[in-house]
Amino acid sequence: MQGPVDTGSSSGDSTDVAAVHTGKVVYIAVIAALGGFLFGYDSSVINGANKAVFYEFQVTDKFMQGFAVAIALLGSAIGAFIGGRLTDKYGRKKVMVTAAILFLIAGVGQAFPIGLWDFMLWRIVGGFAIGLAAVVSPMYISEIAPAHLRGRLTSLFQLAIVFGIFATQLVNQVIISLVPNEVQAPMLNPEVPPVEANNELALGLAAWQWMFLCMVIPAVIYWVLSLTLPESPRYLVAKGKSAEAKEVLEQIYVEDVTPRLHSIEESLAGEHKMSMSDIKGPKLGLLPIVWVGIILAVLQQFVGINAVFYYSNLIWSAVGFDESRAFLTSTIISAVNVIFTFVAIALIDRAGRRPLLLVGSLGMAVTLGILTIVFQTAPKCTQAILDAGGQAGCTGVSELNTPLLSSGSGWVAVVMLNLYVAFFAATWGPIVWVLLGEMFPNKIRAAAMSVAVMSNWIANFIVSETFPGLVGISLGLAYGLFTLGAVVSFFYVLKYVKETKGVQLEDMESLEGVEMAK
Repeated sequence: MQGPVDTGSSSGDSTDVAAVHTGKVVYIAVIAALGGFLFGYDSSVINGANKAVFYEFQVTDKFMQGFAVAIALLGSAIGAFIGGRLTDKYGRKKVMVTAAILFLIAGVGQAFPIGLWDFMLWRIVGGFAIGLAAVVSPMYISEIAPAHLRGRLTSLFQLAIVFGIFATQLVNQVIISLVPNEVQAPMLNPEVPPVEANNELALGLAAWQWMFLCMVIPAVIYWVLSLTLPESPRYLVAKGKSAEAKEVLEQIYVEDVTPRLHSIEESLAGEHKMSMSDIKGPKLGLLPIVWVGIILAVLQQFVGINAVFYYSNLIWSAVGFDESRAFLTSTIISAVNVIFTFVAIALIDRAGRRPLLLVGSLGMAVTLGILTIVFQTAPKCTQAILDAGGQAGCTGVSELNTPLLSSGSGWVAVVMLNLYVAFFAATWGPIVWVLLGEMFPNKIRAAAMSVAVMSNWIANFIVSETFPGLVGISLGLAYGLFTLGAVVSFFYVLKYVKETKGVQLEDMESLEGVEMAK
């Protein structure tokens, strides 16, 4: 099977391209992207199991509850930081296999914890695997894919993430539907009441344990299939295995691959063992291009995508959805996330990375701005209302300062929330991963990706940990800060991000403004 062509031109013009084995390339990219599926599943499964885990181990402290969930993000940051070094030392393929095994171990460990600290340890293991996957999968796909397909194929990683999140919602919903509606576990402490996920499902295991065990199936599939992948030709050339690299390139391109092989060899001439000193530069200790990657990774989190999901159930409840449909409403938003990731895949190699990021920033700024106004101007749930017996949207289980949305403002919030998710999914969600995988020159790619992806997870941790406190002050304040993040992201992309559509990886260093001199 052959596809359109790629001359290797950095102009992005795809009218004169050489034939490639499209089927083989797509197969390789899809298998590599499975790391993203496990990324999404492992990071989201806790949402359906957290209350059951807190009951299981009687975790009453709010900080410890939050930390037990968020600690996986710190594991992800560590995995991302180490991941680049591992990919350069042992190869992209071996790191993908390692990540698959760690996902498997984490799934089993979280399903059978001895205590809270044991559970948190397995959360770190799963987070570490996510960090590895976040570095190696986009890097590997970008190094395998022809330039004219690179954007779409690397976007498969983000598509796999959102499919993983969506699958988690479906799995959790099915599992909950299979257990009795009435909670069977005895009340041990009013501060941590049991939930349906504490009910027994099968084989003497609770529903929440099966939520984690279901991760074993995709982990095994990823493990087995990743063993069938070829190694990255860039890695092979760096290790002096040009003959093996040529064999891999011949699996991708129909034409004579010798010129491409020589181009890779030239870009890696004088290559030495990876070191973080490779990315040192004059701008606050790092090369300018590395700072671009770091700031893009941080801004992807500072627009608040993860925190926004926290209050989706509140918005749906305001327009008449009862609490029992919480899993369904979360699934709807996850479906929007999936659908609009396909939009990104359709457009990224046509419209380019930079224009889509700008559109996404504008769209998110408008939708988040409207949400900020809605939340800030709505009356709030106060202690006085609670003392008086409560009212719609403000009961004994409500948080203070929760906005009390009317039907009209609630529907505005519902529409804006879904539009916000759509703008993110079609732009910043996948495109940042594409750029991180392709924007760095060959010599520094592993080190630069490690630092950038680690920054993404640290930013994720900061947002996740500070959001509850901000909500305690004002939900409007929290969304106002996310709006500011979206505005900043627009002007940052406008000034600093260069278009990489159609540019060969070996030509990235020649892009205007990509400074490599130390």
